[in-house]
Amino acid sequence: MTATRAPLDATRWHLQHGPIDLIIGADGDAAAVRAAHEACWQRFTTILDELVAELPALRRPVRPDALSRPCEGRVASRMWDACFPHRARYITPMAAVAGSVADELIAAFVRPGVKRAFINNGGDIALHLDEGQHYRIGVFMDLAEFTQTRLAEGLKLDANLTLDAVQPVRGIATSGWRGRSFSLGIADSVTVLARNAAAADAAATMIANAVDLKHADIVRQPASSLKDDSDLGDLLVTVDVPPLPQPLVDFALARGAQEATRLHEQGLIEGAALFLQRRVRVVGMAVPGALASNAEGGMGLTGDATSAHVAHSIHRPHYPTEAPCSKSAAC
Repeated sequence: MTATRAPLDATRWHLQHGPIDLIIGADGDAAAVRAAHEACWQRFTTILDELVAELPALRRPVRPDALSRPCEGRVASRMWDACFPHRARYITPMAAVAGSVADELIAAFVRPGVKRAFINNGGDIALHLDEGQHYRIGVFMDLAEFTQTRLAEGLKLDANLTLDAVQPVRGIATSGWRGRSFSLGIADSVTVLARNAAAADAAATMIANAVDLKHADIVRQPASSLKDDSDLGDLLVTVDVPPLPQPLVDFALARGAQEATRLHEQGLIEGAALFLQRRVRVVGMAVPGALASNAEGGMGLTGDATSAHVAHSIHRPHYPTEAPCSKSAAC
């Protein structure tokens, strides 16, 4: 299993190594962008082996009484640090693996001559924005409906937002039971904005878990019965959610919004959009350039942009020695 890379066009590359599957794009001075891509590639080739070496520690829950990190590598340490604020509830550092990898690699593009760049790791995105630059981010509320083919055929975005350099957001992540990895809640998707992708990744997990209620027809199974090396062990994860009456949908969204508000007030996130069965709740995005939604129950503002990138979620890729890759998309 070796790392591979392939150019997609003049500004974007596809990098893959085992389960890590990235779309990377950058704009700016041609020589600076080439040098940044090469530096990113060199760092990329070392990350998977580092994570595999520390997997036992990364699959263990972050304990409420933890005093120090049980890991040493830069990416592993970033994962643990991102999850530490959520340690009062069950969380393992794996909840921030995709965002932490994206954060590690975006550093290669923070250099003179690179105007903007993104690392899209299965829908968890790290950004670099130089002065005066911006990106437009597209969001799909139902992760199960998203495919590149349907996007090419004109599948409409459920929401979009514009991020520019003056805003503190440099990380975006999405979680929900519809993605490839597991969720304790019933959210179709929860998209989180934060100051880095690792923080967004961990928070998206916790908020998506909080979008929940008890209902006899919601199907849950132990995570270990679905994937024997899951970091969630025997915790019950959601595998099917029936159509729910609107009051129940609103109740579940309200529980998630309460968690998102708590994290926003603590400064852990900049905002979140929570989606369940065509309903939406928005926290912390009531500013120009924030969320514009086509769903019921929430709306915001959006600005002009020249490039769209899809923030669909395959939230928490698994990083065993061998695993199927998680797919990401950017357009």
